[in-house]
Amino acid sequence: MDPELLAVAERVLDANRIAGRMLVVAESCTGGLVSAALTEIAGASDVFDRGFVTYSNEAKLDAIGVNQDILETFGAVSIAVAWAMAQGALKHSVADTAVAITGIAGPGGGTAKKPVGTVVFARAIRGGDPDRVTADVRHFGDLGRSEIRRQAALVALELLMPEPDTAATAGP
Repeated sequence: MDPELLAVAERVLDANRIAGRMLVVAESCTGGLVSAALTEIAGASDVFDRGFVTYSNEAKLDAIGVNQDILETFGAVSIAVAWAMAQGALKHSVADTAVAITGIAGPGGGTAKKPVGTVVFARAIRGGDPDRVTADVRHFGDLGRSEIRRQAALVALELLMPEPDTAATAGP
């Protein structure tokens, strides 16, 4: 596995272990790459609850409860769907922090409004205000399928880092 992904995954696991946080991911275009990086590290199970690979729209509906209307209205690669994926991942897990990834890794599937390399991320915190979900759109460009997926996985891993106030206030 990519050494950079592994290094970031190890840092994420260590920081969340200290913070006492459990993690869940809902992946589409990364196809389990984030989960694979986390689970490559021994002892990940005390921090990583589970990963959902919801590659198809049907999987987004069935596995994590994304609403059909949201998918039809905004499309799978949208802030609304990423937000719903993150919320659904939290709902279907025991994790404290969820990150969702949906995008267009190519080589096909891009449009003028959503070109290849467009990836949308969302992070949700259990018990937090639903409006506190963090969402971001990144445009990596047409770097090739593997590199887009790798870049997306790196961003998702960074989003799994505990918020500074969470790590500072966590008990032993």
